Amino acid sequence: LSMILLTCRLFFPRKMPVTPEEPSRRDYAVTARLGVGSTGRRIQLCTNHFNVSVGQPDVVFYQYTVSITTEDGENVQGKGIGRKLIDQLYKTYSSDLDGKRLAFDGEKTLYTVGPLPQNDFDFQVILEASFSKRDCGVSDGGSPSGSSKRSKRSFLPRSYRVQIHFSAKIPLRSVLATQRGVDTSDNSTQDAVRVLDIVLRQQAAERGCLLVRQAFFLNDVNSVDVGGGVIGIRGFHSSFRPTDGGLSLNIDVSTTMILKPGPVIEFLKANQNVELPRQIDWIKASKVLKNLRVKASHRNMEFKIIGLSAKPCNQQLFTMKIKDGECEGQTKEITVYEYFKQTYTEPTYSAYLPCLDVGKPDRPNYLPLEFCNLVSLQRYTKALSVRQRALLVEKSRQKPLERIKALNDAMHTYCYDKDPFLAGSGISIEKQMTLAEGRVLNPPTLKFGKNEDFLPSNGRWNFNKKMLIEPRAIKNWAVVNFSFPCDSSHISRELISCGMRKGIEIDRPFALVEEEPQSKNLSAVKRVEKMIAKMKSKFPIDPPHFILCVLPERKNSDIYGPWKKVCLTEAGINTQCICPTKINDQYLTNVLLKINSKLGGINSLLGMECSSNIPLINKIPTLILGMDVSHGSPGRADVPSIAAVLLHSYVPCPLFAHCVVGSKNWPLISRYRAAVRTQSPKMEMIDSLFQPVEDPVNGDNGIMKYVNAIYELFVEFFKTSNARKPKQIIIFRDGVSESQFNQVLNIEVDQIIKAYQRLGETDVPKFTVIVAQKRHHTKLFQAKGHENVPAGTVVDTKIVHPTNYDFYMCAHAGIIGTSRPAHYHVLLDEIGFSPDELQNLIHSLSYVNQRSTTATSIVAPVRYAHLAAAQFAQFTKFEDISEEKVPELPRLHERVESNMFFC
Repeated sequence: LSMILLTCRLFFPRKMPVTPEEPSRRDYAVTARLGVGSTGRRIQLCTNHFNVSVGQPDVVFYQYTVSITTEDGENVQGKGIGRKLIDQLYKTYSSDLDGKRLAFDGEKTLYTVGPLPQNDFDFQVILEASFSKRDCGVSDGGSPSGSSKRSKRSFLPRSYRVQIHFSAKIPLRSVLATQRGVDTSDNSTQDAVRVLDIVLRQQAAERGCLLVRQAFFLNDVNSVDVGGGVIGIRGFHSSFRPTDGGLSLNIDVSTTMILKPGPVIEFLKANQNVELPRQIDWIKASKVLKNLRVKASHRNMEFKIIGLSAKPCNQQLFTMKIKDGECEGQTKEITVYEYFKQTYTEPTYSAYLPCLDVGKPDRPNYLPLEFCNLVSLQRYTKALSVRQRALLVEKSRQKPLERIKALNDAMHTYCYDKDPFLAGSGISIEKQMTLAEGRVLNPPTLKFGKNEDFLPSNGRWNFNKKMLIEPRAIKNWAVVNFSFPCDSSHISRELISCGMRKGIEIDRPFALVEEEPQSKNLSAVKRVEKMIAKMKSKFPIDPPHFILCVLPERKNSDIYGPWKKVCLTEAGINTQCICPTKINDQYLTNVLLKINSKLGGINSLLGMECSSNIPLINKIPTLILGMDVSHGSPGRADVPSIAAVLLHSYVPCPLFAHCVVGSKNWPLISRYRAAVRTQSPKMEMIDSLFQPVEDPVNGDNGIMKYVNAIYELFVEFFKTSNARKPKQIIIFRDGVSESQFNQVLNIEVDQIIKAYQRLGETDVPKFTVIVAQKRHHTKLFQAKGHENVPAGTVVDTKIVHPTNYDFYMCAHAGIIGTSRPAHYHVLLDEIGFSPDELQNLIHSLSYVNQRSTTATSIVAPVRYAHLAAAQFAQFTKFEDISEEKVPELPRLHERVESNMFFC
């Protein structure tokens, strides 16, 4: 660390120190659209937006705060009962409300079209028995359900107090003002759109749908069984959006995961992948069943599971009151098994299994397993396995025409604008998709070895009969095999042969190291330790420069994380993992593309990089950053996350992290270095771009903690760009929503400026800040074709934001399913790109991914950030992570830290 800091000072001598607390004195605002692009071939498209007409623009929504309490004054929680209470309130007091329809968000807010007769109301609402909490089954300390005073009380109507208080006015006209280009910085537009979205959710709730944000799922018909007792069901996302062409309704097919309804015992067997009930791990079962809802077949009633009984059904006792005879009123001990045998039906296989506890912690209520079925539409929120994700993608994909039909059918089936609330607002929705004009940008020319130029076709190319532009020789290398049944020697010979055809000089491997058979049953960490020890005996003096690692499984091998961690952080060895099922030229070429990138080579370049002809970049030192925050797996929201400046993880990530990738070797835009850090959970903004702490060299607190991510990238840029410092910085930020745009500008950009000023610079680089979104619901279809839109399709009119600077780009060729374009939002452009220059730059950055022979759906800096974070996430896969302390990630070894290890 001390040597890095000393190097930093040599590269960046101090001029005018700036204290860490001193603000950068910049206050950015999201830029407005300055124009649209014009280059490219015109193409007619249709989109999954449906035009919305507002017949009564002067409508004003009135917002009211809702408070719901019981007779005892306790606050009532839960969207389900809240919606039922408001529904019952409307039925009972409609005349008091002037007959006005209510739009309720399920929590504490409702809206009306125009005002209610008064600002404050205080209602008493009675819910009938069908809405009240019900108990049934066997209750410890009581009698069978339905025969005790406690269970009878559950069927009595219950009274609630509902108070309504006026809080705000929201004019619908604000949406129309935005369409005319008027800046409504007071959030009134978002508020009006939120009201309309709440109406959509209320519609879905009234139909009995499962609601997941703005998506709704009606039933489990046409489900996708992915195993483990989990199925994917198809529904629809629907939301209103202000666009350049007017207000629109955006509808898209959506998929969510639910538990497979049916017998609880069948779910448990599938979830734990066992064949017999006696093989079930009941500790795991108790955890997975907690809070799930079941329907009891003997009473046709629903319950929530709180746990399992301590003993099997035929041994679990409870106290039951005697109902008749001489001993009436007295109690006796009886097993759950005997009670159900006498009262209902004799339990069979579940007699020897634990019972479900559907009571309360202090009053258990037991049901035999075989009488219980999981009810439908219970959302599954845990991370899917690699196999489950692959099955889901494979079975749920839709071709463009299939998706168009599904969306049109939904529009005609659900009749959104027939809702009384929307009708009362004068809103009507067209039934046909919105037409838009797109442009297909010309692909950039690629440069290969021997000065060969190539023009990709529909976003694709290959290396057949082509040489790499900057191959790196592979010397002093080895092959290790973790018990995969293959001939390692044959693999190495084929790799050498393929390398010769691509211009890569590859020596014979120094060693072929096979795992000991007895190691196969050890833990992944132990297997790696033993392999490293065996390898050291083959390399007694200097470690190999490169290792080809053959993994035992093709997907999600447990070996991967520990192996990468040892090689990259402890040994400083570049490594490539493979699990070959079919060895041919295409497979080996793809492997060599990754290896060459990791060793510092370049596979291909953009033609304009070689000719130094990148507009506004080739003459002024420009740093390109890719930034993202990856969040942990579902259910792990309270542990830290990984931050990578260069990040986007497609595997479950046990940490929160930010990753930043930065370009190097200016004026090239194809080479990057990554810096990955953990950060606090539940924080979307990157919180450690600039954190001054004590300098271990001389006590100066101006150098960043752990040499902060941005600082590393500044130094790397300087070292590889002829001692030039960046005068322009282009930021691609992934993973933020529109509500966080101002935070990106005024928190993250501010930190980067401070980091730059700590280098001793008094000036500040010019910034262009672009948010890249993939998680949106806009789709593009060819108006006169059955296939996906061509690679390079861009849309910057009609369906884009009415005032902000954004556009959709589908840089890649969608081969399977329906393509999803990237949605780019330009938040700031001090560099001064024209729309055509910026769109063509972004399009070109989709062609520089060194491990790919296709244009990527998102720019390479963001994709690289995903890959870097994914690898670091694997480092911690088998480690215990504290939920209170944010751990530091291990540092990359100095021999590999500057390499594109993530390729």
